[in-house]
Amino acid sequence: MELGPIGYNGGSVMISEDMTSAMTTQLDRTNEEWLADLRSTQGQQPAAIDDLRERVKRSIYYYLSQERSDLRDLAQKELVTMAEDLAQDAVLRVMDNLDNFRGESRFTTWANKIAVRLAISELRRARYKDFSLDDLTADGDFLSAEASIVGEAPPNPETAAERDDVIARIDAAMKEALTDRQYRALVAVALRGVPMDIVAEQLDTNRNALYKLIYDARRNLKNYMESQGLSTDYMLDLFQR
Repeated sequence: MELGPIGYNGGSVMISEDMTSAMTTQLDRTNEEWLADLRSTQGQQPAAIDDLRERVKRSIYYYLSQERSDLRDLAQKELVTMAEDLAQDAVLRVMDNLDNFRGESRFTTWANKIAVRLAISELRRARYKDFSLDDLTADGDFLSAEASIVGEAPPNPETAAERDDVIARIDAAMKEALTDRQYRALVAVALRGVPMDIVAEQLDTNRNALYKLIYDARRNLKNYMESQGLSTDYMLDLFQR
């Protein structure tokens, strides 16, 4: 599914009981009726799936049109198309997780949360659809280009010079202390914010192995920096001034 170069602005999404009610005009089923109809082999399932698709589509459209400031320039038709595409996948996700529904909320509220989380995930993947770990090599000064690691207020000249020196030393340490695989994983996840599943896919590994790779990279970098006389406390203090 092509969603274009859409940004992700993070944050949690709350789907309330009132919102769920407002987005439907159909006579609601009870939780038990939803589960029974969606699992039915007697003919009720198709209608229940259609109803569920319409409900989660409205929920997704509401999220795309009201909660995502980065999508404000898209035409309504584009948002509707996106919502329809995502609703198809959301229904499959809900059907796969029916056994996990515990009845602690309305079924539609639970399903809408799944749908919106899926939308968030797909939008994040769309943002990085052209991202390649092959571009993250230790050939250049990566950290020196990361303005986000310094404070918003300009530091005094002495602090600025000290920060520049530390950034250069961290940049060099990453090249010295980390393998190319560790470097790319750490930069992508910790500094670029690339989703774990995308990095794992490009490294031909799984999430657990990627967690271990990043943990080892952080540990190696920390040990190397301390051997160079740069403690974590010192660096945190320097960039919080």
